This record gives sequence, structure tokens and C-alpha cells, in this order.
Amino acid sequence: MNIHAIRAIYKFEMARTWRTLMQSIIAPVISTSLYFVVFGAAIGSRIKEVDGISYGAFIVPGLIMLSLLSQSISNASFGIYFPRFTGTIYELLSAPVSYLEIVVSYVGAAATKSILLGLIILATAGLFVPLQVQHPFWMILFLVLTAVTFSLLGFIIGIWADSFEKLQLVPLLIITPLTFLGGSFYAVNMLPPFWKVVTLFNPIVYLVSGFRWSFYGLADVNVEVSLAMTGLFLAVFLLIVAWIFKTGYRLKT
Repeated sequence: MNIHAIRAIYKFEMARTWRTLMQSIIAPVISTSLYFVVFGAAIGSRIKEVDGISYGAFIVPGLIMLSLLSQSISNASFGIYFPRFTGTIYELLSAPVSYLEIVVSYVGAAATKSILLGLIILATAGLFVPLQVQHPFWMILFLVLTAVTFSLLGFIIGIWADSFEKLQLVPLLIITPLTFLGGSFYAVNMLPPFWKVVTLFNPIVYLVSGFRWSFYGLADVNVEVSLAMTGLFLAVFLLIVAWIFKTGYRLKT
């Protein structure tokens, strides 16, 4: 494996984060902080606790997951789309760099940014509500797996998109609504029986549930199922990326 190539691409992508610090880090942290203020003041005053956890603390894992998913997709999709837009992707494809090394570089950089942002938001949340992490190892594992998985999805979107508008299509119209309806701000057991069943068809439920379990030991679905679903998403996205490079889909034209 060409470590020097991976390091070069990785450092280039990470350098873009520091050049756009306001957009990449500060803006998501501020917007997430507003969620704490609005939901904590408006809803938290009416819902004191959920399963014995204060409402402000209960929504922290969901808010982190919301930012993690959107930022993973955005970072990875823009990272690979911009070389396609400028035409420099052909220089990369003709260089002595394997497809695996390209994916590791771009997805690794996007996941690193998202994990960093998630940890910053976690630290920021501690300023608003008392937090506890009962299973720190599993919290980090879910954080890393989710960041890598949805960075792969962002990489796929960056290959598929043929305009800047399409880069935001999936995050805004699919991922964000699914996250809001995936138990980020409520427990699934608070829903009527019919909607409980419907909600279980939302894949984001399993990510949020597993991540929340790592904090408070509470889960809407079994944690093993959450971990298995995360692994399934990761495997599916890896297969799609492998197919893209095998066929040259939107890379060689």
C-alpha cells in the first residue's frame, strides 16, 4: 500500500478543513448548540425526563448523530466531487495510486473531520446538561463506525452527483428527515403501537439507539441489532464503492 500517497491526499483534505474552519467546525457547533437552547427550553420545560434521563441529556446522542451523519456525507461528497468538477480526478486516476488508497484517503479524512466535530459537540453539550457515558469504548466504536460508513455514502454521492445541487439532495431530503424521525428527540416507546412498527423500518433508528445506549444504557432496539445494522450499512456501501471503481461509473467519462 502506498502510504505516502494516502498521507498526501489525507493531509490535503484535512488542510481544507482548517482553511474553512468557520464552515467546517464552528457553524455546525453553533447550530447544534441552538438545538440545545431551543429544545431544552421549549420542550424540556414540558418533558422533564425520558426513561429517567433529563430531556436535555437524552437528546445529546441524537444531536451528535445528526451532525455526524450530515457532516460525514458532506465532507466526503465534496472532497471527491471537486476533483471531478475541476478535472483533476484524471491526474489522480492515472497516478500510481490504487482505488483502495483513494478511498482510504478521502473517506479517512472525511471521517476524521466528522469524529472531531462529534467530540467537540459532545464537549459543548457538557456545558448545557450533565452527561454520563456508561460505555465509552462502545461510544467511540459507534462514533467511528458511523462516521466511516456515512463517509462512504458521501463518497458514493460525490461520484454520482453531476452538480453541486445534487450533493445536498440526499443529506437534506433523505438523511436529515430520517434522523429527525429516528428517535433523535424522543424514545420510540413513546409512540403509538402502529408508529413504533413503522419507525423500525427507519435505518437511522438503529444508529441513534445504539449510540444512546453507550451513554445511558437505554436503547429502543437491542444493541447487538444496532451494531449489526451499522455493519450491514458499511458492507453495502463498500460493495457499491467497489462496483464504482470496477465499472468506472462516472469516473472515466
